[in-house]
Amino acid sequence: MRPRRIILIRHGESEGNLDRSRYHTTQDFALRLTPDGIQQAIQAGAKIKELLQNEKVYVYLSPFFRTRETFEHIRESIDSNVVKAIEDPRIREQDWGHLRHPDDNKGIIEERDNFSTFYYRIPDGESGADVYDRVSSFFDTLHRDFRKEDFPENVLIVSHGLTMRLFLMRWFHWTVEEFEGLHNPKNCQIVIMEKQVDDHYALVSELSKK
Repeated sequence: MRPRRIILIRHGESEGNLDRSRYHTTQDFALRLTPDGIQQAIQAGAKIKELLQNEKVYVYLSPFFRTRETFEHIRESIDSNVVKAIEDPRIREQDWGHLRHPDDNKGIIEERDNFSTFYYRIPDGESGADVYDRVSSFFDTLHRDFRKEDFPENVLIVSHGLTMRLFLMRWFHWTVEEFEGLHNPKNCQIVIMEKQVDDHYALVSELSKK
């Protein structure tokens, strides 16, 4: 049995999104939500509740602080819907390696964008292809959970922009070029996949094109 919907959402605005210099002093996993990010998560929770109504949902989330905080605020609206919530490191953000000066990160970003977001491996970190591989491993868990008795009608995945885009690439068998032609979802953007009559999923939300 496959769920009726798979709902993906990016975390709310983080300290790193607002101020890139925070990556020089704070580990990526420890960055928190900004006040605006908290409000984004609260608003997203209300939208997800409107979508779910009384249906149940099984939640997977990245263990980074900003994704956990995002889910905490989403849960304020959907707590009665949640069957279970599981942290899974395989849907974490792309690994950027060690703490770096913002100017160094800026150079890496420019080099990656010129080379390939998918193939470029960040020094001491990961390439998009590396994230794709661990997302593929996460799929094994998803499909195994789908076979559980009384698995709910909905799945919610709270993750990161690039990870979400790679999740969709893997699920819908996008080419590297198709992946590269899209932007990451915005903070707290909700992306919905709905099961069709043929038991396949359709992406009913749009990602902006480059």
